Amino acid sequence: MSSEKNWSLLGHEWAVEMLREHLRRDGLRHAYLFAGPPGVGRRSLALRFAQALNCTQPLAAGEPCLECRTCKQIEARRYPDLAIVQAEKEGGVLKVEQIREVQRSLMLAPYQGRYRVALFLRFHEANANAANALLKTLEEAPRQVILLLTADSPELLLPTIVSRCEVLRLRPLPIESVLAYLQGRGAEESQARLLAHLSGGRPGYALRLSQDTSAFEFRQMRLDDLQKLLASDRRARFAYAERLTDRKNEAKERFRETLLIWLAYWRDVMLRVARADSPLTNVDRMDEIESLAARLSLAEARRIVNDLENAVDRLEKNVNARLLAEVLLLDWPKGT
Repeated sequence: MSSEKNWSLLGHEWAVEMLREHLRRDGLRHAYLFAGPPGVGRRSLALRFAQALNCTQPLAAGEPCLECRTCKQIEARRYPDLAIVQAEKEGGVLKVEQIREVQRSLMLAPYQGRYRVALFLRFHEANANAANALLKTLEEAPRQVILLLTADSPELLLPTIVSRCEVLRLRPLPIESVLAYLQGRGAEESQARLLAHLSGGRPGYALRLSQDTSAFEFRQMRLDDLQKLLASDRRARFAYAERLTDRKNEAKERFRETLLIWLAYWRDVMLRVARADSPLTNVDRMDEIESLAARLSLAEARRIVNDLENAVDRLEKNVNARLLAEVLLLDWPKGT
């Protein structure tokens, strides 16, 4: 399916078709949850759906024109009937006060469009009070209100919230699709191929890496650190954990980014140990990954991956970051 027939989006054709059918058949749900890894396109799909809900010049039923004043306002996130709610920064906390503020506006009739749309980005960052506050709205949503949520995974949300939403699980795209997307935006093939692999099939993240050299350099630095840590003693690892979680440097957010970079790397190691056919993410680090994989058992590689996955989850729950880093690094193999 071409992007023009897919709401001008890359991938997730099945999700677009499902939402289109809900519009065509007057089968709208009052709440939708777009779940998937960051950069996979969940926010883009949610905004396009908001355009389809309120477009004043639809090309056909369920087909936003993307050119009318309403579509352009939603694209720019300046539409009076669109409320966007999120934590102040990625890895932060979405608070109950933010939920209550938008709840007051949702009680009013739409100002300009057919529906008031509330988009709650990264809702897995909501604290318990915020989640419970939204639950009340989900249970008693006004007729002309559509609630849209995005999250890394439905399992990170309260089951009572998930059960009241139409859940769309968005998967990473094929590497070749992201490669073609980046080349279409002017990237050289070699660079586009590397970024497509690094993104793990997430076009939004690939585009961010292509436009933000600091993000790419940060990844390089953290992977260089990983190699140094493998050759370091306990004292050096303790010192690194202290620097990594220093509160003066927006530590939690950067620590989370570091964990995700390391997690993708160790998953590659595990795939090589297992001799899996799946494409690697860090293709520019192939020699390092092959060397490390040759010295580890599958059980060891899997344990490190599991530890990193658990660390990301525990960091979201506000555990002691420094202690978390120390335990994690001390369990890494040495001398490899």
